[in-house]
Order: sequence, then structure tokens, then C-alpha cells
Amino acid sequence: MQVADNMAVSIHYTLTNDEGEVLDSSIGDDALVYLHGTGNIIPGLEDALQGKAVGDKFNVRIAAKDAYGEQNDEMIQVIPRAMFEGIDEIEVGMQFHADVSSGSGEVTIVKIEGDDITIDGNHPLAGVALTFDVEVVDVRPATKEEAEHGHIHGAGCHH
Repeated sequence: MQVADNMAVSIHYTLTNDEGEVLDSSIGDDALVYLHGTGNIIPGLEDALQGKAVGDKFNVRIAAKDAYGEQNDEMIQVIPRAMFEGIDEIEVGMQFHADVSSGSGEVTIVKIEGDDITIDGNHPLAGVALTFDVEVVDVRPATKEEAEHGHIHGAGCHH
């Protein structure tokens, strides 16, 4: 069975950047399971998986624009420390959920200068080309409910 739209696909992967640094991996853990064709994984990886079959192993480098997008300077803002009222310690690297221009999202503190806090609403991997080593471990038709909901239902999915 081949990877195609409305198929439940299970993969093992190791994700690295151009320096070869491992950023994420499913090896030694559960496989990543997703519904193909619904945008539940980055576009470049979904495109690379199209037509693959169980047992296929491949390596693919995905440009930033086809991964988490390019860095958007409009997503970087300087805000006053007073916006963090009630938070005793603020450190570079901390992440918060916040209302941003595109809706609700996650922001990361990237710089602290006195009372000026610089936050970045870009995905941490925006602007980064990604390389995936992938093995397709299972492909099956999605259930009617999974196709209707646009995602795979596994253990712990209740709605």
C-alpha cells in the first residue's frame, strides 16, 4: 500500500539541521502517525512521502520555505517587562502562549535589555533547512471518523 491522501501513515525519522545536529528523532520511541494530505506535517516532508510504501527508507533535505517557513521579522517585537507582571524570573529561551497578530501562538524570549524584552513569534525552526532520515513503517486507509476529523485517532484521543 502506498502513501496517498486519506491514508494513516506511520514513520520513524531523525531530523537534523545543515550542521548535522540532531533536532528530533522518533527512534527508540513510538512512530509518528499522521493523516496524509491534510497538512498535519510540514509540506516538504508530506510531499516527499507521497507514493512511498512500507519499508521504504530515504533521506530528504527540505528548504525552510517548505518546512516551518522563512523567518518573518514582523513576528519579532520589543515589549515592556511590565507585560510579564506576576512572573518573577524572565530568562532568554522561555516560551509563552500569547495573542499575536495571526491569532494565538507561542512566543520565545530572545533578548532582555533592562525593561525591554524582545520576543519572537516565529517557529523555533523558521528559516532553517531540515534533513529527515525516514522509514515508512505502516500505511493503512484512514477510518471514516479520522478522515472526517482530519487527523489520526490513537490512544488517548477523545472527542
